[in-house]
Amino acid sequence: METKYIHCEIEEGIAKVIINRPETLNAIDKDVLNELEDTFTSIEREDSVRVVILTGGGDKAFVAGGDIAAMKEMNLIEGEKFVYRGQRVLSQIENSSKVVIAAINGYTLGGGMELSLACDIRIVSEKAVLGLPEVCIGLYPGWGGTQRLVRLIGKGLTKELIFTGRRIYPGEAKELGIANKVVAHEDLMQESMNVANMIVKNSPIAVMQAKKAINQGYETSLDQALALEAEAWLVNFTTEDRVEGLSSFLEKRSPNYKGK
Repeated sequence: METKYIHCEIEEGIAKVIINRPETLNAIDKDVLNELEDTFTSIEREDSVRVVILTGGGDKAFVAGGDIAAMKEMNLIEGEKFVYRGQRVLSQIENSSKVVIAAINGYTLGGGMELSLACDIRIVSEKAVLGLPEVCIGLYPGWGGTQRLVRLIGKGLTKELIFTGRRIYPGEAKELGIANKVVAHEDLMQESMNVANMIVKNSPIAVMQAKKAINQGYETSLDQALALEAEAWLVNFTTEDRVEGLSSFLEKRSPNYKGK
């Protein structure tokens, strides 16, 4: 499937989604948001898709941010629609039943950083540059940056990064826990595929329920989170895949998961 700014190809359980607006370093405007929403809605309906690899077109940027020129021309009502639409699309990605890997191939700033934080796993090129520099241009993160980053790295570091707007380079991103892996630029997509293929081999329902338990449980008390974990575990326990996984282990063979 392909739209004006989004290219998507699906093969062997993995969807590669490329934001392709290189003339603006893949900056996100309302049209890109619309196409991202439509693309992930379509992917959600594809039972064969287990993992999504999200990256930027060209060789310079994942997403360099929201479209500054477009935002400058917005009035308050248009700005309101833009911030809520961005939050909704990023939450759609975060709560997808698919595992979403951000293959961060270059500039990942502002809204691009927020987009990456909505993904489950971030694999970062050694050439990437990350950050939330909105305060430097009279804004501040509005697509979940103040909320997702603090849950990832804590309040003090989040405040420092957002208040200063400074750039974060791959080594620090890994040290802070923003990047799961840092790889050579030329190895980025292959490493993203390696991780995706490892996930695809596992029970699809087990992975989906684990994601649900992690996402929902993180927002609650430990007692509530444990209850959510048990509920998701029991949903998975009723599946054919659970029986197949245990049987294949005992029989010393590779499992044949069917997502049932």
